[in-house]
Amino acid sequence: MKRAFLLSSILLVVAGCARLASIPYTPKQTPESWLTIQPYITIKFHTIDFILVQPSSSIFVYLLGFVALGVGAYFLRVRSTHKSKLWWGIALLLWGLGALLAGTSYQAFSFEIKCEGQQYCSWTSWWEVFYLLFSAASVDAMVVAEAFSCLTGKRRRVLITYAGINLGLYLLLVLVGVMTLDVFLISFELLLIVTIPNIVFLFFLNTWRYKENKARLDLALIIAWIWLGLTFIAYFFYLFRDITAGLWAQGVWFSENDVLHIGLIIWMVYIGRFVLPEVLDKEF
Repeated sequence: MKRAFLLSSILLVVAGCARLASIPYTPKQTPESWLTIQPYITIKFHTIDFILVQPSSSIFVYLLGFVALGVGAYFLRVRSTHKSKLWWGIALLLWGLGALLAGTSYQAFSFEIKCEGQQYCSWTSWWEVFYLLFSAASVDAMVVAEAFSCLTGKRRRVLITYAGINLGLYLLLVLVGVMTLDVFLISFELLLIVTIPNIVFLFFLNTWRYKENKARLDLALIIAWIWLGLTFIAYFFYLFRDITAGLWAQGVWFSENDVLHIGLIIWMVYIGRFVLPEVLDKEF
């Protein structure tokens, strides 16, 4: 999995990042109009002068990134010989890096990355493409972690192989999307299509195991998956009700992304507090 991820990342870089800037934002936005549709502040400090977009949202997403990195690093620190803890650590480090990349391009420095010096703002950037890759790799790493903590023998090998193939196919789709500028293949929607079935599978795996042996790890993970699901439901409810636009019009800078990121911060803290102590490799 790690080799495939590294190789695909190199191929994506070689393919040429400049081409992504040619995909226009929909509906088209000039740099000037970009700043009329979302909150921002101008930062000036000595020779530094830049526009920070969605400042409060940027704080939440960066906080999520650093919390995920911290919990992931702690998993690695206490992993001992447990491969399940190792892969949980890798998963959360990837999630944290993805969050930092997303916050940089979607929020904080979106104007500088996608609009500055251009006639029309770009729809995406390389920051966002690597966010997609890290996020997909993170979920597949969770699948591997659960393979070590919940299964043995052939079942374990099958699940690990599936995770590697799943990630490899997604990386291939993203590579094709970058080379052909296919918007769907490098979209958040495709990421959800690829990752949500894995999360649902893990939920049912832990539910089945808990019915069989009442293990505390499975109960902790069932609660974690339920909370993650509720977080995404809240995100989409907020999004489809278009609550963000109404609040921004009143000067309240709170978006559907803030709902998502706050929910995920709580999720990360829960994993570090309640899941981590229970994670052990299944020996038989």
